[in-house]
Amino acid sequence: MAKPLTESDIEQKLGSLSGWKFENDKISNEYEFKNFSEALGFIVRVGVEAEKQGHHPELFNVYNTVRISLSTHDAGDKVTQKDLDLAKAINELN
Repeated sequence: MAKPLTESDIEQKLGSLSGWKFENDKISNEYEFKNFSEALGFIVRVGVEAEKQGHHPELFNVYNTVRISLSTHDAGDKVTQKDLDLAKAINELN
């Protein structure tokens, strides 16, 4: 089981992850694209990366906007290093 991080640890580590914020026991970010096709392509790339990491993010899409929330289910839906690692990889996809 993954170990949840403290709020202080999360806030500190988010300093190096552009756009990500912590609230309601999740880290989240929003990405905007030129159109739906670009947004959908991004979602597919995120899905492939998430599967490689054994993680399953919450993804929400409306037209050209994608919102992603991360928490670790087997850590009681709290934020772990696993979430921060995926957030970094997602930022690199964009």
